[in-house]
Amino acid sequence: MTATPATTRQHTVVDSPYGDLTLVATDGVLAGLYMTEQRHRPPEETFGEPDPRPFGETVRQLEAYFAGELTEFDLPMNLHGTPFQRSVWAELERIPYGETRSYGELAEQLGKPGASRAVGLANGKNPVGIIVPCHRVVGASGSLTGYGGGLERKRRLLDFERGADSAVPALF
Repeated sequence: MTATPATTRQHTVVDSPYGDLTLVATDGVLAGLYMTEQRHRPPEETFGEPDPRPFGETVRQLEAYFAGELTEFDLPMNLHGTPFQRSVWAELERIPYGETRSYGELAEQLGKPGASRAVGLANGKNPVGIIVPCHRVVGASGSLTGYGGGLERKRRLLDFERGADSAVPALF
């Protein structure tokens, strides 16, 4: 039997216009971005030791995003999920900044037109909110539905990306 190599987990908490964000790395690679009071947020004890070192580039890109200077993240990520969840998360990354897609549209794009509920569940389990933009998914009518960080945050993120949220405070 082959021993599984041990993984190292670190985390740090950064301020954002949408509340504190907990960044989690597995073996030095971004594996989680969690908001306060987020649904499906893992227990704090799973985040590993406090250590800001693995997150320099993530923080730099988040600062640029919240300053309105970055519309697409380019970060290595170590996302853990089922193959279907990972396919949904990959599709989320294809939604352009400032635009939205419905759960049904994502299911169609994945070649699974009847899987909008499954897409919604996978979307809700996205471990790297904002960077993998699950906030850009809306109901079939365009209504704001389900968001692990809360509907008010979702609305504000969408308004920000559309240039309508002028009251966003400075980051960090």
